[in-house]
Amino acid sequence: MTGRVPDESSERRLYELRREAERTGRVEGEGIRPAGAPFPAATSENGYYGLPLLKTPTWTWEVPLYFFVGGAAGAAATIASAAAITRGSGHVVREGRRIALVGALVSLPLLISDLGRPARFLNMLRVFKRQSPMSVGVWTLVAFSTSATAAVLSDELRNHGRGGAPIRAIGTLSGLIAGATGAMMSVYTGVLLGATVVPVWSRNIAILPVHFAASSLGSASSILEMRVGRNRALGVLATISAVLETGLALMPLIAKKVATRAPVLTRSDRASRMLFAAEVLSGPVVLSLRSVGSSRARRLAGLCAIAGSLLTRYGWVEAGRESVREQGAGL
Repeated sequence: MTGRVPDESSERRLYELRREAERTGRVEGEGIRPAGAPFPAATSENGYYGLPLLKTPTWTWEVPLYFFVGGAAGAAATIASAAAITRGSGHVVREGRRIALVGALVSLPLLISDLGRPARFLNMLRVFKRQSPMSVGVWTLVAFSTSATAAVLSDELRNHGRGGAPIRAIGTLSGLIAGATGAMMSVYTGVLLGATVVPVWSRNIAILPVHFAASSLGSASSILEMRVGRNRALGVLATISAVLETGLALMPLIAKKVATRAPVLTRSDRASRMLFAAEVLSGPVVLSLRSVGSSRARRLAGLCAIAGSLLTRYGWVEAGRESVREQGAGL
């Protein structure tokens, strides 16, 4: 295609278009359409050059499992850090740190497996972009894994009588860092989803971090309670998580009733059922079982909270896929 040489008339027309844009915020006149340009024929069904406008997320099963494991491990580290600061149960501190370490060791292979090659993970560490949730998340995972490992090693050395003041100081500092980065681990994956252009994720950017944090808190407190036995503080945390999950389960119904906002869930049947089941398991079912008071009901409530937390991650990922397909179909 041959380019047009600017002349006096074209420059005058360009000036008029600029003035029109300044006055009205839009330009009514048509511009030049180069031969073969995709824009005149682009539609939500055909996209550009026959490609869809939005690409369906290609994440495999490792990613939602990483969301779950990383979130539970991060919340466990935060609970352990809070227990250490408030001089709470030493058993909770030790078990929380161990759960954090196991979760960190599992999270790294899951993330690397999804990326395909370890080199891709290492390439993400070359720079730090604070405006990128992915970059922040990777560096958070590295800091969390390192501090969780140091905290557990410090505890083990002290348990074997080899820990002096320096080891104690390292353990305390590492535990605090693991707690802070663990709180980010339980939230950032929700921010990561919301920062995309996938319709159902971007539409619920304010809810996703809260939902993931509540879900992580419920699973972490339930796992800890199974490890250390009945603990009042852990019971309170599990109940708070269940109350939040119950509220999230009711939000789509409230939204439809008042008609002031779109429902939280996507319109697709499968994703809606998965997310609703996850919220019911993590919310009303847990609250009902915990009201019984028996140790057996408490253990069952913990299992329901863990299952609901895992299903939450898979449900949101599936909702993203189906949301893109709906968008491509013009829904």
